[in-house]
Amino acid sequence: MGDVAVGARAGSAGEPEERPGTTAVEPVGRPPQSAADQEHGRAAADGAGSRPEDAPGAQRRPGPQGGQGGGAGGRDDGDGGDGGGENEGDGEADGGPEGAPGRGRRRRRPAQRSFWKELPILILIALVLALLIKTFLVQAFSIPSDSMQNTLQRGDRVLVDKLTPWFGSTPERGEVIVFHDPGNWLGDRPDSGGGFWGTMQDGLSFIGLMPSAEEQDLIKRVIAVGGDTVECVRGGPVTVNGKPMDESDFVYPGNTPCDDKPFGPITIPEGRLWVMGDHRQESQDSRYHTAGPGGGTISENDVVGRAIVVAWPPNRWSYLSVPDAYEDVPAALAGAAPGVLGLAGAVPLVAWHRRRLLRAAAAADGSR
Repeated sequence: MGDVAVGARAGSAGEPEERPGTTAVEPVGRPPQSAADQEHGRAAADGAGSRPEDAPGAQRRPGPQGGQGGGAGGRDDGDGGDGGGENEGDGEADGGPEGAPGRGRRRRRPAQRSFWKELPILILIALVLALLIKTFLVQAFSIPSDSMQNTLQRGDRVLVDKLTPWFGSTPERGEVIVFHDPGNWLGDRPDSGGGFWGTMQDGLSFIGLMPSAEEQDLIKRVIAVGGDTVECVRGGPVTVNGKPMDESDFVYPGNTPCDDKPFGPITIPEGRLWVMGDHRQESQDSRYHTAGPGGGTISENDVVGRAIVVAWPPNRWSYLSVPDAYEDVPAALAGAAPGVLGLAGAVPLVAWHRRRLLRAAAAADGSR
């Protein structure tokens, strides 16, 4: 009699038969069913108690995840209609399989912190970073006078390197440095004025955002370092260790090296520096303080750091390099001369004494 239809659905005329090992196919010419219609049809079939998918060898028709969850729930509860309806609703809300996001349930977004609550924290972090940078890396200084023209103009802002001194670096000839007033070179220190604005200036200067009203700093060029002998006579150039310095690249045009204040020869003590301004006729530098403590020199411990860059205004951005005239200055020999002479005299004496010992030893061996 041919093939026998298995698991025909009750009350659904016109639907194709499903045979063992086959999958149901929609009849030709029939409009395709939507997912909602298919879901409704399966629910009705489950309520009637006839499920072609449960037949031996039949393949289950794939359906929405929520519907499959609903059918399983109906069988487990023993009530296909009620269980299917309840589980289908749960499937839509929970998303069916475990871990799938639900379509009906809204996730609560984490509350965002207000900008005004974060602003004090940002300001505190910025102040701490500014203090660390000012203390250990670089610090900005304003030029208040004309003593370093034309290298630096009044109102320029320079960045001073404060990192390398922490690693034992010392100033070298030709460098532009900032240093603390070594001995009242600038006269009496002005009072900050007290009050609200004085307190604010003290606080801002502490973190490096304003110049301090109490600390008096100067900026000059290093001419000679410890052990050097420096001299300048009227009408002549500055000489360092006997070498005349060509200062035409940085001395203010029209100025003489030292005609307004000749000096020397002066031997610079170890650990101290001789400094002068590039605008010689407008600079109260080492030449004018030879009668004071240090004989006009400054201590390396008073040095804040080396000025490396002109940072403001933008049209004057430049790197403060060391002039070529200072690159081939002969080394100072005054401090090393006694040691060198002592070593030169000791070598012959040691050799003569050694020969005497060898001869005495040879004579003793011959007499045995």
